[in-house]
Amino acid sequence: MDNRNAAILNEVKKVIVGKDDVLQKVLMTILAGGHVLLEDVPGTGKTTLALAFSKAMNLAYNRVQFTPDTMASDVIGFSVYNKDTGDFEYRRGAIICNFFLGDEINRTSAKTQAALLQAMEELKVTVDGKTYKLPDPFVCVATQNPLGSAGTHNLPDSQLDRFMVRLSMGYPTSMETLEIVRAREKTVPLDSVRPVVTREEIRAMKDAVCDVYIADEIVLYASELCEKTREHADIEQGVSPRAVLALVQLAKARAYLAGRNYVAPQDIQALYADVCGHRIILTPRAKIKKRAPEEILGEILKTVHTPNPADK
Repeated sequence: MDNRNAAILNEVKKVIVGKDDVLQKVLMTILAGGHVLLEDVPGTGKTTLALAFSKAMNLAYNRVQFTPDTMASDVIGFSVYNKDTGDFEYRRGAIICNFFLGDEINRTSAKTQAALLQAMEELKVTVDGKTYKLPDPFVCVATQNPLGSAGTHNLPDSQLDRFMVRLSMGYPTSMETLEIVRAREKTVPLDSVRPVVTREEIRAMKDAVCDVYIADEIVLYASELCEKTREHADIEQGVSPRAVLALVQLAKARAYLAGRNYVAPQDIQALYADVCGHRIILTPRAKIKKRAPEEILGEILKTVHTPNPADK
């Protein structure tokens, strides 16, 4: 692993205990140019994780606590008339930053949620007919509670598709909880996180991810895995071509973190559920049976032949 990657993860581990796999996948997503949806119950460290990454990576950070009365202008900004100049002036919204945290994104209106679509896909926002570019790098991390439904608005498919991965922190073990409690008795661990990379280094790392080699056979493997979601009896709606692009780019980031300059089939397999789990819609029958998307995707993995480019 690149020393810079290890340094970032070591800083974040000062505040997030025992979730190394999740931390690596968040870093992969950032370096792959994607966005992260953290779905978990309250109190598991979702917001703290985002804060720690923004500090360790030295990224300008803004947070919006989404509520039913949050407006789209709070996110993307608005125009104000200046009587002295006779012109409208743009007032920046919270999303004009390098690292945007949308806390409890499913507690705001669909209109406000939709304000994120252009920013997440095109890295720019349009206000009153004028377009403004977002800073580079830019990443959006959103959180939501998967259980509480009162006062929530489910994210539409088009918005879920913009998130490269959906991850869950999960509950800590008893020993991990003990470590968390002890670490917070007299100090605030987040205060000890220091920046270890520059934005120029992050851009260089993202370029290195893009340069990772992936054979045609593995691209076709990723494509076939995604196509199978459109044929499975328990899946009403399969994933879009954007999922294939996300899976390939994220697999490159995984290879890069592992110190390889090529993608292996295992990279695709390890990330398949994280990339596709939130993109598929199960049939009513599958929902009645309480089948989990990860279970079905695991079945698909077993039916598709794993390529071996070295044999070519």
